[in-house]
Amino acid sequence: MRDTIYCVICVLLTLALTALSMRYVTELWIFSFFFSLQLQISVIVLAGTVICLLVKRGTYAWMLLAASLALIGHSLWMKREFVPSPLPPEVVANAPRLRILSFNVLNDNVDNAKKIADMIQGSQADVVYIMEANPLFGELDRLGETYPYRIGCGIETPTCDLMMLSKHPIRAGRYDELSDLRADRFAEIEIEVAGRRISLLAAHLSKPYFDDYHSIELDNLILGLNDAKGSVILAGDFNSDSIAPDMQRFLRRSGLRKVGAEPATWPVEAGLAGIPIDHIFVDKDIAPLSLKRLDESYGSNHFGLVADVALIGEVAPDN
Repeated sequence: MRDTIYCVICVLLTLALTALSMRYVTELWIFSFFFSLQLQISVIVLAGTVICLLVKRGTYAWMLLAASLALIGHSLWMKREFVPSPLPPEVVANAPRLRILSFNVLNDNVDNAKKIADMIQGSQADVVYIMEANPLFGELDRLGETYPYRIGCGIETPTCDLMMLSKHPIRAGRYDELSDLRADRFAEIEIEVAGRRISLLAAHLSKPYFDDYHSIELDNLILGLNDAKGSVILAGDFNSDSIAPDMQRFLRRSGLRKVGAEPATWPVEAGLAGIPIDHIFVDKDIAPLSLKRLDESYGSNHFGLVADVALIGEVAPDN
């Protein structure tokens, strides 16, 4: 009986590790769900391996233990890979500051629209990225009192999905498609802060298990970044952890960095055990100061993010 239990547990753990390890062989989209869950699944496998060893201390169980520890270690390394080291205080002491709020409010979350609008107005954010913004359509006039400049929900696009709000005048704004799956899931505005031109890009990517769309959209996002002028801040709902292979490749190609150690944002029921699928990335001219998750989900299936950054790049000449 003990040998049977040992074999069954080992087989199940082997299947889980095999699914995770496929990232080192292929990026086939059918495994994409496991790629973002590498840390969580590896921890579960580790716990299962300990149980397996309690049943029988076999060589194969020790091999599974070593494999799960290796995957956990690699996951933690990847999560820290694109987090820059803090700059000396004197470098950012007098630099202009910018606060970014990014939040997928959930398309049918109409009952919490007023509460979300109150939160946005009280956030002290300079620029707000909203995904699935339709519930806030009735709050636009009130939001306009704090954020007089925006694109989305009738400005630059008839859709009310991806929206950007700003306290600073928008010098230019545009929408584009990341793929033929959904329209207007990419937006860009240009603002000027303390003489510095900032390109703020917003993206809402498809789920990674929708065929190869997620990787295709990341490739198209690179093209959008190449057209950006001045310093760059990219935020939005990427529907994938940054440890996924296509996300890793995107960050290397773009040269963007994280604003800090990323908190889990989805699903809200999982709490700290969830996945950070919402991101705020910056280029080398932006110094990350802090990144935190909103205290509430406000009825959404995502938690929002708030980031504070300092503008350390040179003042670009106006063209």
